[in-house]
Amino acid sequence: MWRTDELLRLGFNSRRVKALVDSGELLRIRYGCYIRASKWQSLSLGGQARERIMAHAHGTLTTSTGGFIYSHLSAARLHGLFVWGVDDKVHVLHCARPSSDRWGKDVRGHSESFTEDDVVPVQGLRATTLDRTIFDCARMLGYPKALVIMDHGLRVGADINALEDLAASSSGKRGVRTLRKALANADPRSESAGETLTRELMQRLRIKPPQPQFEVQSRMGRHRMDFAWEEEKLALEFDGRTKYFDFNPTDEVIFQERRREKALVEEGWRFIRIEWKDLFQERAFKERVLRALG
Repeated sequence: MWRTDELLRLGFNSRRVKALVDSGELLRIRYGCYIRASKWQSLSLGGQARERIMAHAHGTLTTSTGGFIYSHLSAARLHGLFVWGVDDKVHVLHCARPSSDRWGKDVRGHSESFTEDDVVPVQGLRATTLDRTIFDCARMLGYPKALVIMDHGLRVGADINALEDLAASSSGKRGVRTLRKALANADPRSESAGETLTRELMQRLRIKPPQPQFEVQSRMGRHRMDFAWEEEKLALEFDGRTKYFDFNPTDEVIFQERRREKALVEEGWRFIRIEWKDLFQERAFKERVLRALG
């Protein structure tokens, strides 16, 4: 990643930089900050969002101001929290609001008081603490998106008592009802955004609640299912891309998953498998689950 002045010091003049951008070899992430296009294209959407934060930190003095910390969704990304359906802007928290053109068009600024107790270094940047990040995001987002961050935040070590204290002392603040609802319904056992949204959908559709991360024994050992109705011996598995593409070779993961399922079928278990698209076809989803539940 390079600023314009760094490229000039390396011997590239403005015409050469423009030619590299026009040819697609170099990509301008934000005003005055560039990255190799091949590097950018190799990143996931989440990776690209994190690079935008780094570009802002590395970026030009004309659009970056001192005295701020990374907050809200940017802090969530720096802390490695799951986010879903949110913007990819750089979020900064500032005690006093400067003009928007000083923040930059790719930046969303927030003005609210904070102290050094609210600040931690994350990936070399000053950002809000995990608890403050969850508190800020939950008040800014709609409920399902807030619940995704709340679930994962609690899973990776956020202090639920501290969050409840923040909620109790924030009466009248914008978004505090969403914060309290997310706290009341959070479950740190959720292992992905997809699992959180599946649980939220079943609750909203008033489907008999299953047990999350349910463990059961088969001839192949112990297995854990995303959701299970033990009495009906019915399991619901969320097949998101992360489950199959982020850790092990795809063919091997799917092979082992099918072996595991076959062993559980021998024990009398039935399976419903859903994907992202199923979460947005609510009537069909409900009919399918209720039919399987009998």
